[in-house]
Amino acid sequence: MSEIKRGYVRPLDIKQGCVDMSHGSGGRAMAQLIEELFAGAFANEYLGQNDDGAVLPAAAGRLVLSTDCHVVSPLFFPGGDIGCLSVHGTINDVAMMGATPLYLTAGFILEEGFPFAELKRIIDSMACASKEAGVPVVAGDTKVVERGHGDGVFITTTGLGFLPEGVNLSGNRARAGDRILVSGTLGDHGMAIMAQRESLGFSSPIISDTAALHGLVAALMKSGADVRTLRDPTRGGLATTLNEIAQQSAVGMMLQEPALPINREVAAACELLGLDPLYVANEGKLVAIVASDDAERALAALRAHPLGSRAAIIGTVHEDSHHFVQMTTGFGGRRIVDWLTGEQLPRIC
Repeated sequence: MSEIKRGYVRPLDIKQGCVDMSHGSGGRAMAQLIEELFAGAFANEYLGQNDDGAVLPAAAGRLVLSTDCHVVSPLFFPGGDIGCLSVHGTINDVAMMGATPLYLTAGFILEEGFPFAELKRIIDSMACASKEAGVPVVAGDTKVVERGHGDGVFITTTGLGFLPEGVNLSGNRARAGDRILVSGTLGDHGMAIMAQRESLGFSSPIISDTAALHGLVAALMKSGADVRTLRDPTRGGLATTLNEIAQQSAVGMMLQEPALPINREVAAACELLGLDPLYVANEGKLVAIVASDDAERALAALRAHPLGSRAAIIGTVHEDSHHFVQMTTGFGGRRIVDWLTGEQLPRIC
């Protein structure tokens, strides 16, 4: 890097400068972009190898690999941005398998004209989230597309994790009699995005719940509860997630509407916009299917963790040849909680 750096005419103008096509050319401008914005923010011994791939220590046992693309709009929102979201989202996908996240890779597609200042803000947020989670970014790539052919920045992250022997979580393991738990309030992320897009003002702003959940998962697994399935209810929200599990396990589910934890501001925003919070995305919550006898133990473990303080048992699994997800309403009626039709909230993650 030092040999290349001596060829630079001047440092990047972070305050006023923008990405241009030369930053994706593979030449000096691209090397400068990587050196001045990416390399320092993500610095670690593996990324510092500066090779085409990172050489990592072998992990004995099973590995979990997950990839996620992030195209959120707006890029910055109350409680987070596309940078931390890209870290949290992939860490959570690995964690939902019961695995310990170990490493991340990141790919950036940048649009010509994207301001360096905004890019630096995203990179710094991403680096902070990575360091706080203890999951380093060990390899990456950048590409630049012409103006009008992107939307500022798209980020793809891949996560690698270690899965201990004896841990087998899957969407096909739910059984009749199991209890359904959520780790906290529903719809916070999606409505934080929507409230910003629609300039909705509330006495208390809606804040995205974006967070890395591997610590919460570790606490739950340590409790000894018989956990069948874990999922993070992102796109499509709780309703879509439960329909996926019901289909995989060939079971039905019954939710209890009064038990659903939903922030007042989120409920008000959903009512104003004609949306159902059950279908609104979350980025810092998990759904757990747990054996009935262990439900209270699992609930206590979730509530003892800072990210699970508003955890709740919200329903049960039962036999149903139709694999329906249903809900008993606050008025004592019953309704089908069907698959999401169409796209309720586009570009939320």
